[in-house]
Amino acid sequence: MTAIDAPTGPSRTPAPSGATGLSTPPEHLLRAAPAENFPVSPIVLPAAVRAHFNAVYAFSRFVDNIGDEAAGDRLALLDRLSEDLSVIWAGGEPELPVLRLVARTVHACDLPPEPFERLVEANRQDQRVTRYETFDDLVRYCTLSADPVGRMVLGVYGLAIPDRVVLSDRVCTALQLAEHWQDVAEDLAAGRIYLPQEDLDTFGVTEDDLRARVASPAVRHLMAFEVSRARTVMDQGAPLISTVSGRLKLALAGFVGGGRAALDAIRRADYDVLGGPPKAPKPRMARFALVALAQSAAPGAPAAARTAAAVATTTSATGVAARRALEEGR
Repeated sequence: MTAIDAPTGPSRTPAPSGATGLSTPPEHLLRAAPAENFPVSPIVLPAAVRAHFNAVYAFSRFVDNIGDEAAGDRLALLDRLSEDLSVIWAGGEPELPVLRLVARTVHACDLPPEPFERLVEANRQDQRVTRYETFDDLVRYCTLSADPVGRMVLGVYGLAIPDRVVLSDRVCTALQLAEHWQDVAEDLAAGRIYLPQEDLDTFGVTEDDLRARVASPAVRHLMAFEVSRARTVMDQGAPLISTVSGRLKLALAGFVGGGRAALDAIRRADYDVLGGPPKAPKPRMARFALVALAQSAAPGAPAAARTAAAVATTTSATGVAARRALEEGR
């Protein structure tokens, strides 16, 4: 599961019929976009940009469907996908329909291969890893499963400079964490637990506790802790909004606000996520987005963004570690 299930928030949209194979047409994948928790292609953006966002969404959903729902050998399917993906930067024409759509966006926006490769690697990891020992381990997974989407978005606009990228990574990681915290029951049904084992141990929560229909006090205390931690990560990345202008500022405020609303929905459910993912109503999401937008316009916001980027750069080596792991695994 990757950040496309959250673009950032709650429960995953099941793949449409026929949308889990390598030959899936892009239009089948785009049918799921309206049901996502956050706008896949915000209406505030120009039509040409929305088309590129749709291509990014189609690719992310495509890879995720293969990794989560495809029949047969998923690792073999992901390898085949990866081989065809590399053709784009080798100057050829990919065979898979979704990748032919992606190729147009890659060439038009001069996007690098790494974010796309990371999403494929995240889904490979999902076939091998079902538990995470520490929070740092989970964040490293997010550098593969979540951060690439933000980098693609910035790349479409030609704005992927280091200071923005490091803030974008924090926003995307927080969005992925919010999705994990909302989907505890759903993930467990699929055999995965993203809550760090060290936190389960600290709060005295067992896997049987997570299978209950109603959260125990221990589970609620654990989720309150995790929500607080994800909110901190989001706050670290939110200054990203003040580094851009125009319609992209509105879109990013929507993503940040949507993530905060998702975490707030867990709080409003008294931290009980076992009966299904708590969801924020759209008016509440809009309210959080407006607050994020107002904060980005406050005096001193640009300076705060520069400081936040510097702090994030010096305190996070996870992106470098993930890139090294990806390269060593080739």
